[in-house]
Amino acid sequence: MDPRKLLYLATIIEQGSLAKAAKHLSVSQPALSKSMNRLEGELGIKLLQRGPTGIIPTASGELIYSHARLIREEMDLAKARIHGEKDHARVVTIGTLPSLSSSVIPLAVGRWKERHPRALLRVVEKVQVELLLGLLRCEFDFIVGQTEFFDIFLDGMKQRVLFRDRLCVFARPKHSLFLLESLSWDDLVQFPWVCPMVGWSQRTILEKLVASEGVDPPQKLVECSSIDFTKSLVATSDHLAMLPAHAVTAEVSEGKIRPLAITVSALKRDIAVIFREGAPLDSVSRELIAHIEDIGVTLSRGGS
Repeated sequence: MDPRKLLYLATIIEQGSLAKAAKHLSVSQPALSKSMNRLEGELGIKLLQRGPTGIIPTASGELIYSHARLIREEMDLAKARIHGEKDHARVVTIGTLPSLSSSVIPLAVGRWKERHPRALLRVVEKVQVELLLGLLRCEFDFIVGQTEFFDIFLDGMKQRVLFRDRLCVFARPKHSLFLLESLSWDDLVQFPWVCPMVGWSQRTILEKLVASEGVDPPQKLVECSSIDFTKSLVATSDHLAMLPAHAVTAEVSEGKIRPLAITVSALKRDIAVIFREGAPLDSVSRELIAHIEDIGVTLSRGGS
């Protein structure tokens, strides 16, 4: 498949008409139409069809479009990186987990910027697997995430553990669970929970924990990827949540939420810096990582 034709296809689908796409691409409409006819002929399938609102993709066209977008994103990324190198701008791009971006990373960045006020820092928040994929695609200088799931991305990667992250189950201070002399997971699952979406690591940990205790998972759920929303809901209702200790130090010290007295070894995980073996970290990046490590260790201990 000709990559240029795939990019043309993506533009037609996004613009919804040949005329608009041709104008956007600065090519003639007949030339664009001929290019699409050739692409469909080469593949032996129909990719586009006319709908009530304009040109829309067929099922096969939608499939090809998903790959065409990736090709375009890779090209845009290459252009941006080349442009940055020409400008000699110092740009550090890091990827991190949502839980870390609400506590550890901002504090570390504040310290780091005192020594590097003119450096441009880009912080991208993603789930673990997307962070690793982004690192492979050279979107990040490094990522800060879990060591779990790392084995499938071992080739060309290096990692160093920065601190041990403790997960605790939190509730509002006046929650009825604090009146019980001893707690079990059977007690906890009777209450509503606020959890990340299915597939996120903390959700997976919770599901495995209750399964190992022979208990059904919570049935009353709110799914949310926002740490701030989760903390607010826990502080103002009977909802429970599993959160990293470092992410709630302020709320705990202010008496808004409290950790429940239930501990399991599975609630501990290692947080590491992960980077590409062929792209060793420079001194500027290493300074930022040192601050992340120091603050991560301090906040995790403070939640003990």
